[in-house]
Amino acid sequence: MEVGRAMLLALAFVAVASLPVAFALVFCADEIIDRVACGYAEWRERRRERRTIARLDRAVDAEGLTRGIDLTEFDREDRRSLQQIAADLHRFAGHRVNPGGRAVIWHAAVVDAYDEHLRAACRCLGLPEHLGELEGVDRQIERVRVEGMLHAAGLTLPAARPRHRQRHR
Repeated sequence: MEVGRAMLLALAFVAVASLPVAFALVFCADEIIDRVACGYAEWRERRRERRTIARLDRAVDAEGLTRGIDLTEFDREDRRSLQQIAADLHRFAGHRVNPGGRAVIWHAAVVDAYDEHLRAACRCLGLPEHLGELEGVDRQIERVRVEGMLHAAGLTLPAARPRHRQRHR
């Protein structure tokens, strides 16, 4: 009889201790169901994407397309991403357009840095450029040509005049 009471007391203690968990399950059931459903949907989407990529790999000879390209060049630690280069170009373009009363030599350094970043973006995208070989007006014309090519490739740069969008077609 003592064992029965001890067992009943232990069972009552477990029931009282699990009561907050039961309340949480009842009140948060919609959240739990939503998380499970979202997790399942994400899993299905990832699976569908993997299958699509596998089908594309079979349909297109991916290794044949990259046979002549040295892919280790893209894995270098010191290689900057195109997004970083584009952010720097936007920053330099603002200083290039509006030097803010700074010295002429500072402005020339900003233009040189801008040109160097244009060259880096062209290297990332595999576009030809000749900014390092030219000077004066020829370099300015080449800069406009390179900006147009980068714009056509999807990299939108600030215009040479403030508050104007770049229009290359």
